[in-house]
Amino acid sequence: MRGATGSRRSDELGRDRLLAGDGDLELFGRELERLDSALRGRLNADRESLEKGLAQLVLTLIEVLRQLMERQALRRIEGGSLSPEEVERLGETFMLLEERMDELKEAFELEDEDLNLDLGPLGTLL
Repeated sequence: MRGATGSRRSDELGRDRLLAGDGDLELFGRELERLDSALRGRLNADRESLEKGLAQLVLTLIEVLRQLMERQALRRIEGGSLSPEEVERLGETFMLLEERMDELKEAFELEDEDLNLDLGPLGTLL
């Protein structure tokens, strides 16, 4: 029994030493506070901001896909694999998509520049 009690006492003493440390924990605490305040500054849980951010992300993805589809359509047109009717339909479809994108950008108060993501050393997305 004595060993178990002695072990508990040494654990408690170890905790006391840890809590009464030489200031290293103070530095750790200050760093946690700094990170906490930085994260609070970055995270904005405002509903309007969240909706606008989500719309920006979705519209950016749609814009990337639209540009890829347009390039593919141009390759097919230049390759002669589409009939004149198919070319006409593709043109109309891309015009309607562009109109709808403009409506959505206006609704969420976004500009074309807002859809261009900075990829750091890779440059911009669009």
